[in-house]
Amino acid sequence: MTDSTNFLANVPIFSDLDKETLEKVLKSGMLQSYKKNSVVLSEEEAGSALFVIVEGKLKVSRSSGDEKEVILAMLNESDFFGEMSLLDGDARSATVTAIEDSKLFVIQRTEFLDLLMKYPEVSIALLTELTKRFRASSAKIKALSLKDAEGKVATVMLQLADDIGKIRQGIVEIDHLPYQQELANMAGTSRETISRTLHSFAKKGLIELDGSRLRIIDYEKFKEMFE
Repeated sequence: MTDSTNFLANVPIFSDLDKETLEKVLKSGMLQSYKKNSVVLSEEEAGSALFVIVEGKLKVSRSSGDEKEVILAMLNESDFFGEMSLLDGDARSATVTAIEDSKLFVIQRTEFLDLLMKYPEVSIALLTELTKRFRASSAKIKALSLKDAEGKVATVMLQLADDIGKIRQGIVEIDHLPYQQELANMAGTSRETISRTLHSFAKKGLIELDGSRLRIIDYEKFKEMFE
C-alpha cells in the first residue's frame, strides 16, 4: 500500500478531507491491478465494493437486447464507480472493463458505508456527484433522442472530451479514441455514419484525426455548435 494520499485528494468525494482523514480512508481500502481488457465488474453481479481509478482508463458498458455492447461512459484517473450498488443493494447496472493496464483503489461496502456515517462531507460530495451524473445522463438522452446523426456524433465526442480528454490552449485532445463501432454504439447510429461524420468534421476544420487520436480544434466553439 502506498503511503501517499495524493490520488485520494483528487477524487471528488474525498477532496474536502484533510490529510489526516485521507490517511484513514487510505487504510480502509487496498490497491488492485487490472490488465488491459480485463473485466473489473460485470452487469447484474452483486455489488460489494467502491472503486477509485488511480491509474489507467476504463469503459462502462451494457448489453443491448441484441447482445451489442452499448458504451455508457469512459473513465479516467480520479473517477470512481460502483457506488450505486453499495447504496441500494441491487445488482450492478453495467459492466466496467479496463481499456489499458489500470490500478484501482478498492473500498469494500462495510468500510465505505462507515466512511459515509463518520464523515458527512463525503456523503454530501457523493450526493453532488450523483446529481451531476444524473443531469449529464438526462442531457445525453435528450440529445441522442432529438438530434440528427451529426448532432449525435458530436454529443458523444463532447462526452469523451469531458471523460478522457485533455485540454490545452482551447484544443481538446482525446487519446485512444474508441473504435468506430464502439462510437456507433455510444451514439446509437451506424459505424458508417460515424466514419462519414468524423471525416465531415475534419473537412470543416473542426477536428483533426491522427490514428486513434482525435483533436477538437476549438472546444468552446464546438460546444456552442452542438450542445
